[in-house]
Amino acid sequence: MNVAQPARPATDTPRSAQRPLVVRCGALGDMVLLTPLLALLHRRYGLAPDVLASGAWTPSLYAGHADVHDVLLLDSRRRPYWSDPRQWRLMRMLRAGGPRPVYVCDERATAPLAHLLRRAGFGDGDLLWVGQHPECAHTHWVDRWLAFGALDAPRWPGAPAARVDAVPRLEAGAGPREDCARWLAQRGWAGRPLLLLHPGNKRTLKRGGRRGRLGDSKAWPDAHWLALLQAMLARTPQALILLTGTPPEQPWLLRLARASGSPRVHAVGNDLPLPRLLALQARATGMACVDTGPAHCAAALGCPLLVLYGAASAAAWLPRSPTGSPVLWRGGADAGRGRLLDTAPGEAIAAWNTLPLRWPG
Repeated sequence: MNVAQPARPATDTPRSAQRPLVVRCGALGDMVLLTPLLALLHRRYGLAPDVLASGAWTPSLYAGHADVHDVLLLDSRRRPYWSDPRQWRLMRMLRAGGPRPVYVCDERATAPLAHLLRRAGFGDGDLLWVGQHPECAHTHWVDRWLAFGALDAPRWPGAPAARVDAVPRLEAGAGPREDCARWLAQRGWAGRPLLLLHPGNKRTLKRGGRRGRLGDSKAWPDAHWLALLQAMLARTPQALILLTGTPPEQPWLLRLARASGSPRVHAVGNDLPLPRLLALQARATGMACVDTGPAHCAAALGCPLLVLYGAASAAAWLPRSPTGSPVLWRGGADAGRGRLLDTAPGEAIAAWNTLPLRWPG
């Protein structure tokens, strides 16, 4: 996959063979859940789609993905066009790609997207907006995207919708796997079973690792995380437990690791670029986490998973695995709860102890 390289239209190819463009300015989990749509459009149009996204990490997420051709990055939808040279470059790329079917998967801040796409030369006959198609409003996001991908833009009839598995898929490429293997060897962890605990979410990231603020339905007291951590240690005495997250969360992860009192617990939030995290999840024995983007990554890579919900619904957001690896969940709206604090640590521990794990080799 190339990054930010425009697709070149072939003037002698039929309309149904033109490369689709998928627009989604989403968070990490949103972009993982989008992959079945990308697979469906790849089959329908015969060419892997380009993706227009806003997260700078998106090229790393889709690196090597068979259903992604190029990633084009939009830094900000709201920045005035006249003041943003990056938007000028993006417009040149989109115009060079020529007319094609465009599947817009965002329902918020659509006015700036509409203005941008029309500036790039796309007309009503090229554009499909998911918010204008209530027939696509299935409960789970994957099912919604597959229903959307079965539709045609007026000017771009695709082949009949092919059967696509309703599960996200990711690739942890050879380069990231080799990097992860070196990283583990340097730390003396090569060959050890690895359990991952990911207690943070994007609100934690925005608050620089500070937790428990009003409005964060996914916050859980440190004592609860430590209870789950102790249960993970007790269940698998031979395993290391890695506390995963981002650099702003590292001080908090270090406090949890020290409070565990175990030399088998390590905080690695400052040492996990996305490609390494994906490679780590692809080999991990199991993972426990809040409802957040890395949960979807783990399931898409076949890692056994326990997800703890705050206010969200598992019916809409439960990660799905292409390998059939187990995904368990507790809490959330489907359990009649509006915050993770309403889920007792004993309930999470009982679920963890029933999660089938996978072992190296």
